[in-house]
Amino acid sequence: MANSMALEILAVSDKSGTDRFIDVPWQIYNKKEHPTWVPPLRLSVQDNLDTEKNPFYKRASIQLFLAMRGNRAVGRIAAIENRAHMEFNNENIGFYGFFECIDDQEVADALFAAAADWLKARGVESMRGPMNPSTNHECGLLVKGQRQHPTIMTTWNPKYYVELHEKAGFKGVKDTVAYLVPTGKIDALPSKVVAYAERVKRQSSITFRDFDLKNFDREVESCFEIYNSAWEKNWGFFPMTRDEFVHMAKDMKMVLDPEFAFIAEKHGKPAGFMLALPDYNHIFKRIPNGKLFPTGFLKLLLGKKMLKTVRILTLGVKPEFRGSGIFALFTYESFLRAKKRGVLAGEASWILEDNEAMNKPWRDLGCPLYRRWRIYER
Repeated sequence: MANSMALEILAVSDKSGTDRFIDVPWQIYNKKEHPTWVPPLRLSVQDNLDTEKNPFYKRASIQLFLAMRGNRAVGRIAAIENRAHMEFNNENIGFYGFFECIDDQEVADALFAAAADWLKARGVESMRGPMNPSTNHECGLLVKGQRQHPTIMTTWNPKYYVELHEKAGFKGVKDTVAYLVPTGKIDALPSKVVAYAERVKRQSSITFRDFDLKNFDREVESCFEIYNSAWEKNWGFFPMTRDEFVHMAKDMKMVLDPEFAFIAEKHGKPAGFMLALPDYNHIFKRIPNGKLFPTGFLKLLLGKKMLKTVRILTLGVKPEFRGSGIFALFTYESFLRAKKRGVLAGEASWILEDNEAMNKPWRDLGCPLYRRWRIYER
């Protein structure tokens, strides 16, 4: 698609530019053409871009760019120098993220070029993404499942974004996937899985308990310790600092359900944790302008009890407890809790496509792989 109006790429340098950057998706998407798009909460996007208050930026730098045709914003991109990733993984690579664009290759190419030039000025010759702003946040381009309702804290984009990337010379380097999990009935679990989980439960000393919101700081500390040890070997991982983890946990506190943020313990010591969030995207869709005030917050409060689907966001187990049947126990425990709460379905995501230890259990349960994201590199 071409347009005769001159294209201009602007580097964002002030608050009004940031506000305009945040607003770009509302300029691109509409309910008729993009019925599955869920407007993000503007406050959440603002937090992910806040270089002063978000501790991620103690070890990273970011530059925002806007694509303009006249007075209309037609795209955006962020160039990200993630020094924590580069140091931990010993690779000299930059990142891009928060990419949004109309269906126009000229606009996409100009945005990618702006991000690449900014990174080159910092001695980086290749870039990977999309990252919003890192693998510890929302990341990946949706390449399968555009017609599915996107769950909370997952990225969604139209199909033409794939072509915009590939025509610009990007190659996929890693896929992550999502499984649709039928959690409504405990009978949905195969009998052999139930029998195995019951046997492990009897033989092990592993117990489960709800996340204790009254001792929030203590619980976050336990989860922080598990998180960095559980994901250390994963592709694209870099450890979060305590400040980053606490910051993210506080952001999630408002949407966290203690029964679905449960901790496994052995002899009183944390062994692993699972975090499943109610799918608040069903409520965010009813806040079309992305603003919590004056009415969005009320919709959030009133709609909370009506949510019947969840996203299994995190399942982490300390290395010393793997191979003990604890993954089966987590699965069994989550189905029991779902039945008790009347949850109808869930999504397990993101799972690295080549992480067989995490993919096999969902396949064994008969859960369909129904969404896929791709990390690109150029």
